Amino acid sequence: MSEQALKVLIVDDEAPARARLRDVLADVAAEIKLEVVGEAGTARDAVDVLAAHPADVVLLDIRMPEMDGIEFAQHLQKLPQPPAIVFTTAYDAYAIRAFEVHAIDYLLKPIRTARLKEALTRAQSARAPSAAALKDLSKGAPAFLSAQERGRIHLIPVDDVIYLKAELKYVTVRTAQREYLIEEALARLEQEYGDRFVRVHRNCLVARAAVRGFERGTGESEGQWVALLEGCDEKIPVSRRQQHIVRELGRQ
Repeated sequence: MSEQALKVLIVDDEAPARARLRDVLADVAAEIKLEVVGEAGTARDAVDVLAAHPADVVLLDIRMPEMDGIEFAQHLQKLPQPPAIVFTTAYDAYAIRAFEVHAIDYLLKPIRTARLKEALTRAQSARAPSAAALKDLSKGAPAFLSAQERGRIHLIPVDDVIYLKAELKYVTVRTAQREYLIEEALARLEQEYGDRFVRVHRNCLVARAAVRGFERGTGESEGQWVALLEGCDEKIPVSRRQQHIVRELGRQ
């Protein structure tokens, strides 16, 4: 057993479930040296806790509002040292089979002391789940994008994104508040979110909901259509190959 305490974060949207985990962790602490660094009821709250108190293992509920545990685990992969994940779930035969196929640990609710001890013992030497395994478990496109900055994760609601612009090996994610850089392929983002975004240029996708019109550009864009976007003063050029979107969106 390691001399250092195993740092544990509890993430569950139900307060009674979090309290139950704390109680069971207290029982396990008699045999495994551990420290509960915090608890959170949402993925966003968990990000804040992890920024202040890094964890070795996250006990993560699967079914949560806004963002489920599978998606959150995917975003955690961007941390410099991702924590081990132990999912907690009510009985779900499909999910359990999927976890077992990918050798991902899980706990069935109500959580028992012996089973939690077993999971934490494994977590002491376990790696974070692979990105491929989590992708197989996820259902549909993620509701959030994530950017890694200075050792912490920023969660970006896809609904808040105005445009996605490829620049070298990064993609700039623009919201009304600020810009983020993410390491993603624009083509993959277009494939995943094609119903929300439209390509206006070979290196830029704009949110359909953010397009408020088009106009003829001036200066370097003189004579070329540019897209006018809600929440953003920047005018995005529309390439000649993509000018059909001016007609398709009915904003000419």
